[in-house]
Amino acid sequence: MTGEPIGLIAGGGRLPMLAIEGAHRVGRPMVVVGLRGSADKALKEVADDFAWAGVARPNRWIRKFKRHGVREVMMLGGVQKRKMYLPFRLLWNVPDLRAIRVWYGTVRHDKRDNAVLLAVADELASEGIELVSSVTFCQEHLADEGLMTRTPVPARAERDVAFGWHIARASADLDIGQSLAVKECDIIAVEAIEGTDAMIRRAGRLCRTGGWTMVKVARPNQDMRFDVPTVGVETLRRLKDAKSICLVLEADKTLIIDKPQALALADELGIAVIGMRADTVAASAGQAPPGPTD
Repeated sequence: MTGEPIGLIAGGGRLPMLAIEGAHRVGRPMVVVGLRGSADKALKEVADDFAWAGVARPNRWIRKFKRHGVREVMMLGGVQKRKMYLPFRLLWNVPDLRAIRVWYGTVRHDKRDNAVLLAVADELASEGIELVSSVTFCQEHLADEGLMTRTPVPARAERDVAFGWHIARASADLDIGQSLAVKECDIIAVEAIEGTDAMIRRAGRLCRTGGWTMVKVARPNQDMRFDVPTVGVETLRRLKDAKSICLVLEADKTLIIDKPQALALADELGIAVIGMRADTVAASAGQAPPGPTD
């Protein structure tokens, strides 16, 4: 490959693999830093260069990228935030001096995910490394607006789609969570630190009769460089196990991993998948969102 190398800070899941495949299709070598305890070991086999590093060791990331002449970096894949609260967490995430400076200096008054990630982007930029959009090489996997499956939205879920969208947007605006479960305009569960998969399981336990809808949205003014909402085949299987009948995603801001296969599976499982855009919904909203009937 003759293109300029691009870097990847890789967490868990399949997204980092999709990014590497996409970069290779356009002739860009990929230098990968795999976050220890999160990234898939299989990345070593497809990356042009690979190294493990701790999630709190940004100096190691930077040295690796600079050694290979990397000027652009992507950040993709999941890191389980709840691990930060496990006993002996410092033994697993020993920070370097740069991480300490960021944690106790830059973000000392605001340690929400977005603030921390913005600080990481600034640290990379201070070394001449630009953090670029995480969907650069996988834009074809973004959710579309409108119905994406042959399976239609069930009539009994139509009000839940509209109501759940407005509540999910409000929740994301308050930085509470980006996903929720709703049935008959009643909120069953809201995603918190445990993540989407755990929320789905909880919704299934709380609503054993099924027939509920999951809504997943992006942050307000979503920064596409990091933490882009993501679903995939495993998400759909968990939704089926929890007896969900509909999945609502924010169009253009949510990644569907292996999109063609995921949507085909949704049809097989009888789950409708629909994409909505905040600006389209806002333009058509001339009244209060639908809610529970008396």
